[in-house]
Amino acid sequence: MNGKAGLYIHIPFCKNKCPYCDFYSKKYCESDAADYCNALIAQMKEFEGGFDTVYFGGGTPSIIPEELIGKVINEAKKHFEIDPNSEITIECNPSKDLSESFKKYKSYGINRVSLGMQSAVDKERFALGRTAGKAQVEKAVFDAKNAGIENISLDLMLGTPKQSLSSLDETFDFIDKMKVKHISAYMLKIEEGTPFAKMKKRLELPSEDEVCEMYLKTVEVLNQLGFPQYEISNFAKAGFESRHNLKYWELEPYLGLGKSAHSFWQGKRFFVDESFNIIPDGEGGTKEERIMLGLRLSKGINKKLTEKDYQQFIDMGYIIEKGDNIALTPKGMLVSNSIINELI
Repeated sequence: MNGKAGLYIHIPFCKNKCPYCDFYSKKYCESDAADYCNALIAQMKEFEGGFDTVYFGGGTPSIIPEELIGKVINEAKKHFEIDPNSEITIECNPSKDLSESFKKYKSYGINRVSLGMQSAVDKERFALGRTAGKAQVEKAVFDAKNAGIENISLDLMLGTPKQSLSSLDETFDFIDKMKVKHISAYMLKIEEGTPFAKMKKRLELPSEDEVCEMYLKTVEVLNQLGFPQYEISNFAKAGFESRHNLKYWELEPYLGLGKSAHSFWQGKRFFVDESFNIIPDGEGGTKEERIMLGLRLSKGINKKLTEKDYQQFIDMGYIIEKGDNIALTPKGMLVSNSIINELI
């Protein structure tokens, strides 16, 4: 392999499962975590390659002992070629006091933190099953910076119970005050089989039109705050786009380790099941994928990639031309699935 790839490591443990989450996760147990990390290290031996991004996702990676994270990183550095200038990210839940964790993470080479904020309005966070309030999120940001980790991303969720267009302003003010580098803003989707799906009729959810307004307002305000949009759900200060996640959308290779982790490796797609078996998932890098993933990005795709007529979408304000590229507008991103289906 010539270019450097991305290494994703899935840590499935959580204290409690959030009522909206349908990702693979399990209740945290320290002995299970140690066994799991040993299985991760054993899985590394099945592959070889060079990486310049490492991403610990979950689950809640910050729930397991910091030493286990360090052990996995050290073993990865022994087995793989990990670029010394790699972006190494860990997802953290601010409900835990992370002050000492961040210092240890920094010593292991972690230089980017993604914090589960969801909202800076406490009643909205609590309605999502989060136990930490805005004060704990603020402390986590401060503690990360104090440990020498300046590259911090905050997750924002739109269309959640009790949320309104006006209440978003409190969250935007908080983002501005925190001086972080990156925001990921996702619209809540009620997934089948989750507690939220069972209690959907009782949830105080904003209307679909209000959620669309929230999204468009988020794009506009974050841009004003210095976070231009670079992907449907992602916004960053200049130079602080997620190098790891960009690999997914730009069809660069990435290897996923751990249960439920997906890979695009040597032109093939596969994932790991709950018994650590590797399950093939077809070819990757097709023209359809390049259109589908490329249109997620604000820079869009080359016009020649699609043979379909897209003029109607330009006329409707859903697509704009950018030199040799076409790209979705924020309004177009709200109906991206429909547009992409038309262009494939």
